[in-house]
Amino acid sequence: MQKQYRYLGFIGAMFVTVLILSNLLSSAKIIDLNASIGPIPLIFDAGTLIFPISYIFGDILTEVYGYKASRRVIWTGFLAMVLMGIFVWLAGVLPGEAIWESYAGQSAYDAILGGISGLIVASLIAYLAGEFSNSYVLARMKVASKGRWLPARTIGSTLVGQAVDTVAFIGVATALGVFHPDQFLGLVVTNYIFKVGIEVIMTPITIVIINWLKKAEDEDYYDHNTQFNPFRINS
Repeated sequence: MQKQYRYLGFIGAMFVTVLILSNLLSSAKIIDLNASIGPIPLIFDAGTLIFPISYIFGDILTEVYGYKASRRVIWTGFLAMVLMGIFVWLAGVLPGEAIWESYAGQSAYDAILGGISGLIVASLIAYLAGEFSNSYVLARMKVASKGRWLPARTIGSTLVGQAVDTVAFIGVATALGVFHPDQFLGLVVTNYIFKVGIEVIMTPITIVIINWLKKAEDEDYYDHNTQFNPFRINS
């Protein structure tokens, strides 16, 4: 019988919520801090404000429940983003009501949410590559270190996962016309620094939550015999 967990469902729901919000915010606004690192401006899409939290949840899922549980939640998030993309697109192609057109209008919808289809495609590719990289590295490091050096493992896996995610997301979104090519380098550098920085700052809190969950769930999973193929859902 599969072990029942008290908090796995809640953590999974929060993980998916963060993904949906990050995609909506990414479409809504590009933030400029009016600063730069040499010639590289510090600009980032607004989804970056919340997206790093998904990696914190990813660390918690893998560290406490193991790669297999994390894999199921990652695919749940994938399907949620697909569903959001379909209905945002559907709402955009349906005709607008007259009063709404007078104060907002289709042009406003298209300007803010019109690019979300491209963002969804970029997000799905980057999300799967980044989240699975993060989970895989963390699971492997846990086994190799015999459960020691948890802060180094969470930060190390994030360095890899966020690098894969950031380059893939900005690259695909730029190729699809969501971002201007001139913004590519600034977005990649700023997003990566910001995301990793959030992980480092939040590490003490992440460690407290992980240790509490291990006791509350009576679980500290080691992926000794796990099949790491991301497309294996049930095993």
